Amino acid sequence: MKQVRRTLPRLLRLLALTALLGTGAAQADDYTEITQLIKAGKPADALAKADQRLAANPRDPQLRFLRGVAQADSGKPADAITTFTKLTEEYPELPEPYNNLAVLYANQNQLDKARTALEMAIRTNPSYATAHENLGDIYAKLASQAYNKALQLDATNANSVKPKLALIRELFAPEAAGKPGRPAAAAPATAPAVVATQRPAPPAAVAPAPAPTPATTPTPIPASAPTAAPAPAPAIAQAPTPAPAATPAAASDAAAVQAVTSAVQAWAAAWSAKDMQAYLGAYDKSFDPPGRQTRSAWEKEREARIVGKSKINVQLSDVTVAVNGDKATARFRQAYTADALNVTSRKTLDLVNHNGRWSIVRESTGG
Repeated sequence: MKQVRRTLPRLLRLLALTALLGTGAAQADDYTEITQLIKAGKPADALAKADQRLAANPRDPQLRFLRGVAQADSGKPADAITTFTKLTEEYPELPEPYNNLAVLYANQNQLDKARTALEMAIRTNPSYATAHENLGDIYAKLASQAYNKALQLDATNANSVKPKLALIRELFAPEAAGKPGRPAAAAPATAPAVVATQRPAPPAAVAPAPAPTPATTPTPIPASAPTAAPAPAPAIAQAPTPAPAATPAAASDAAAVQAVTSAVQAWAAAWSAKDMQAYLGAYDKSFDPPGRQTRSAWEKEREARIVGKSKINVQLSDVTVAVNGDKATARFRQAYTADALNVTSRKTLDLVNHNGRWSIVRESTGG
């Protein structure tokens, strides 16, 4: 396997959330202007612009996020940590502020704090690939510290420990470093659209796929002898051939798709209504909570996040369902609104059928 050489500060990058959905033109211009100043290496100007805009919109999470990026690039890590910490407290659904805290903690060699922040980012969004990659590098740095400690305590382990240290040092060789000790502010092309002020269209109904029409094999026409052609026969009107009836298997699949769609819509409705019994009841007993949580701890955390909101609205659109026996996968776009937070994302639910009831066994965001 080809190894990629990189340093921790460069890999643990700060993300600027600039891919907006339905944002007003003025707001989008503000975000773009601040982001361009950061990318141009003018963090002080970006910070001044963010503070100016925040005076009129002090709770705007996008502006506050960009302010944290500008603070970090201006050499104010303590201020940036305060900014991102407050964002995690007020918007725990967003994984990016946790990732940025990990960047700042890693640059201060507070690897345990960086690990905890990344684990929270992954708990919030199990499909957040950047956090998974960054967490792997944190583990590698922690392993390096542990191996060094092992050598200090017992030099007889050198034959087994030194090759491992060499691999880790090669992984973090300085050749790929940009500016050591300082995180890079970047706006990735695939950054998720996190802040949205416009709700998507109401969920579209999923139409069952039509039954396939059996293919027919044309009958070959034999070659005729070179004889005189007979007089044409009078035309005879024929009744149209009726379309083949749907097979029982196709009808069953269509019913299963409709049942899964109804189960997913009911799950979203229970979430919107803050009906915890119906919401938690949508999950199967075999559901695997993210972040190595127990089922009980996950349920308590979900209840605290849901019941604690004054109002929640969850809308689904672009729903597609695939059924394979007693298993199904539902993919859709989810628009989540809670108090001042608006988040639009792609989500996937895996479901199983128990005695005619479809329940969720796994959920993931993104993709």
